[in-house]
Amino acid sequence: MAQIMAQTPTSTRSRLIQSALELFSSQGFSTTTTRQIAEGAGVNEVTLFRNFGSKLDLLLAVIQGSDLFMPPGESLLKSLGADGATDAESPINHALVNYCRDRLQTLDQMPELLRSMIGESGQYTPENRQILGQRINYEAQQLTEYLTTALERSQVRLCLPAEKIARLVYELLFGYQVMELLTEFHELWPDQEDFLRSLTALFLASTIPSGSPELPTDKSATTLIAESSPVADLSAETVHAILQQAKKQGSQDYGIAYILFGSGLTPAELVRLERSHRMSNSHQHLLQIPTGNVRQVPVNQWILGKRYGSYTNNPLSQWLKSRKDEQSALFINQEGRPLSVAELETIWQHLVTQALPADQGSPALEQARQTWCVEMLTKGISLEDLSILSGWSISQLRPYQHRAREKAALDRAIRLDQKA
Repeated sequence: MAQIMAQTPTSTRSRLIQSALELFSSQGFSTTTTRQIAEGAGVNEVTLFRNFGSKLDLLLAVIQGSDLFMPPGESLLKSLGADGATDAESPINHALVNYCRDRLQTLDQMPELLRSMIGESGQYTPENRQILGQRINYEAQQLTEYLTTALERSQVRLCLPAEKIARLVYELLFGYQVMELLTEFHELWPDQEDFLRSLTALFLASTIPSGSPELPTDKSATTLIAESSPVADLSAETVHAILQQAKKQGSQDYGIAYILFGSGLTPAELVRLERSHRMSNSHQHLLQIPTGNVRQVPVNQWILGKRYGSYTNNPLSQWLKSRKDEQSALFINQEGRPLSVAELETIWQHLVTQALPADQGSPALEQARQTWCVEMLTKGISLEDLSILSGWSISQLRPYQHRAREKAALDRAIRLDQKA
């Protein structure tokens, strides 16, 4: 049976979650009544609804509290040491296999709960799906940091960002487990271990030594992956057009665009920000990033040559001054709930569609972070310092260093030509 994250062992809320977990897992979501759950917890139904509002909200609490969405355990993090891998395995190989095995073992402990999640998913409200999606995003971010640590110890680099590798691994693991739950006698994989080793081999095919000056010259899968994922920073003209359009759309959209280009946060980091994570005075404007390796990131008042207010009076501070609600989240949706990554994507797509000509294409949300990285390096920040601020490893940032040098060289060549 899955374990629940400890709150207070004897608290009413914990007893309700534990009772619901046991009943949902043994008899499914639909056939379980709130009365049964309340009786199992030793309380009445009124208390259940006072704590959770509805049975669906309780299911969500069960899912959130289970090991299914726990970050990699301490034992996994410790296993990244050199003594944890065999001679035939690098730390990244060892890390991937151990993480995937740990996740599948956790999923194996709660088959009935997973069947309920799949079978009853059509009854989830948009809010339920949104919060569940945020939990999935959180675990994917945890895996990203876990893989980044392993990569640094392996002295290799991936041709896909660790964040994308993490997302693919996470979805493939769930897909494998769903097939195991819903089918019998398929012959896709002889056993779980064969699946794990094949999955690991697939992603490690895109690693190359971190000291390699160039990618392999043959047209292998590694080369093709690398060529399909270049640094794609945006021009100053494009960035200012997006910011101008955001200002027209409203104070929240303007604040979002300002943070994306001024601090280089990932979408998952941005939607988890709360008001208390912002620190501002006349000398600096900082954001505390609460997930993963907690860090502080400055919010630049100058973005690609143009100033957007000051440390104390800027698009973000103006958005907060306009707020009348008591929601702690820094950015919210129309219902007053914390903004989701999917909603952030929608806002971004509307911004770029309205701001840019149709023939210019539609930049991806991730390009805002890429633009910030290149700009910071162009301004003279070191790779080591940018690694601390961004949460990315030095090996992940080297392509951005090359791009910054490329832009600087081009600017110098243009100035020389103008002087001639």
